[in-house]
Amino acid sequence: MSSATRLALPTAALTALAFGATAALAAPVSAAPNTTPEKVCGTGYKTVNSTPVGSLGTVYLTYNASTGKNCVATIRTNPGAAVDVSAWVYVPDTDEYHEESGSFTSYAGPVYATGKGHCVNWGGHIQQIHVQVDGSNCGRLQEQKATFTR
Repeated sequence: MSSATRLALPTAALTALAFGATAALAAPVSAAPNTTPEKVCGTGYKTVNSTPVGSLGTVYLTYNASTGKNCVATIRTNPGAAVDVSAWVYVPDTDEYHEESGSFTSYAGPVYATGKGHCVNWGGHIQQIHVQVDGSNCGRLQEQKATFTR
């Protein structure tokens, strides 16, 4: 993959996120109220970071020390009728990008990516409120959080 293509991928992903573009990549998921990111991501995953999506829910970054993988899930505060929800993760060092987006009653995700030894960018949205965290879990860098409405 050319360096121009690698640079265009995160730009395109962020542009799509900024303009509210979504793709139904999976059938809507229904979950019991009060689910947790650990339940969504699976055994061995622990929450290492999170950011609110206004009052609508929270996007969680979890990590599994045994596998070295990150998992992102966007969980609604009040599950109910299906609404537009997404969860995504991007690893700049490896150009690895995964996203789930569509109409969901409770949460979007899980989406997984390599984590051990890599900074990650991650985020999601619920309805028109989008959040993104860049440079997360790097140790040496201060992460940048952004919330915007579209």
